[in-house]
Amino acid sequence: MAQRLATEYVNASLRLSEAQMSQFVHKVYDPHVRQRVKVLENGSHEVVLEDDGGEEVCLPFDRRDGYYVCELSFRLEQPHLTNVMRLLFSAFKGSGLVTRVYSGFMMMYYYQEGRVRKIVEYSRDSYKLVFEHKDTAGRLQRLYHNNDVEQEISGIQESINALLDSRFVTNDPVVVNQIDDQLREHSRRLFVLEA
Repeated sequence: MAQRLATEYVNASLRLSEAQMSQFVHKVYDPHVRQRVKVLENGSHEVVLEDDGGEEVCLPFDRRDGYYVCELSFRLEQPHLTNVMRLLFSAFKGSGLVTRVYSGFMMMYYYQEGRVRKIVEYSRDSYKLVFEHKDTAGRLQRLYHNNDVEQEISGIQESINALLDSRFVTNDPVVVNQIDDQLREHSRRLFVLEA
């Protein structure tokens, strides 16, 4: 198994409510990682996580519209701190790009609200899509609720009724032929739509 050299968070963001911020502060269970919390004058928080080896990450949470918002990019190398950050990022629905750097290649994880949406492997000369989330249930639900075909069928049926009314009223053979041509076209289109 490849040895991870570092983990980079790029444009990472967390948005926590007051209750979630309290949970976030008490969520670090790793005995090798300590944390310090500073409460600033404007109500913002600064959470510093530090492992036994001295590596640390400072997470500034700005107070915005009743939420604590943290947006930053950083790099971690030690496994304990990396694991704690991974768990926090997932548990508190973080978004952003997380790159795991190995010797000779990188794995890029695209997170959206705590879930991995895409995984891409990059090496010196190749790119490979490993995973991409497809919202199959949502797509099927949208397809189920899509009634464009039914609306087109209804419109064609109304047009057919109007053409038939016109055909019964007119005595001009040229007009009757034009109406018959339009009725044939509508009939073909109905056959396609109903199939």
